[in-house]
Amino acid sequence: MNITHTFSIAELTFKTISDSQEKDILQFMPSFLPFQADQNNKKPLFQLTITQNLGLVPQNCCERIHSFDFDNGNVIVDYLNDGGYQYIIKDTYNHLYCLLQTDKDFTDCKCTLSSNREMQERGLNDALMFCFAFAGSRRKTLLIHASLIRNQGYGYAFIAKSGTGKSTHAALWLNHIKGCDLINDDNPVIRIIEGHPYIFGSPWSGKTPCYRNVKAKLGAITHIERAQKNEIKKLSLTEAFAALLSSCSTMKWDKCIYDHTCDTIANIIQMTGIYNLRCLP
Repeated sequence: MNITHTFSIAELTFKTISDSQEKDILQFMPSFLPFQADQNNKKPLFQLTITQNLGLVPQNCCERIHSFDFDNGNVIVDYLNDGGYQYIIKDTYNHLYCLLQTDKDFTDCKCTLSSNREMQERGLNDALMFCFAFAGSRRKTLLIHASLIRNQGYGYAFIAKSGTGKSTHAALWLNHIKGCDLINDDNPVIRIIEGHPYIFGSPWSGKTPCYRNVKAKLGAITHIERAQKNEIKKLSLTEAFAALLSSCSTMKWDKCIYDHTCDTIANIIQMTGIYNLRCLP
């Protein structure tokens, strides 16, 4: 019996379908519980089917186009002859723990997971993140690597290279600025709705268990870097574009998805202050 769930992130719904009770997403991924939604007749952003019947596409039916390090592992990307994609996701020991295959728009996706319970969670989490980020690009939606604080109804996102101090800076706001709360500590979502940018929590929050289905107006985005003194400046449009692009989940090898991402970034930086904060630890 198939198990179907509907979720909503950034007010975009998607579905998961599992052909096995053992692969019921809610049994081993509680981070998605706050994002569970009622089924409706609206066309979902994407549908992900979790099945054990998926096999690697033969080399003569695809073209290897990219590979990159991801989450202490490696991802190999194949372009399929029908226009879709195959993601071969491996851990640090080169063990395959998730095989993801999609159509060209990331609307119809399928994945097969490792038999190891811990790796199933990791594989499904990665597959859903890829599907949401890439399918969401055509809906003026960005998945960004950031810590997100809310204050007085506005969301303030801090972006930086890993280990620079995004979470530390967010904690300073929580401890010293009245009325702040943490919405997400790793991968919030920005979406333009009716011409206005909003920022949302997501099920992906890194090492901090902060999985909140919360929405706020986008107040500002600040790029953090370490320095010998504290100083902040507003970035030019060109600088702002580069800073935000470097924090987005996108596919430079897919022109359509990449163009949608760049268009959304261009709209956001016209409406939102993007800053560079050089600061002490």
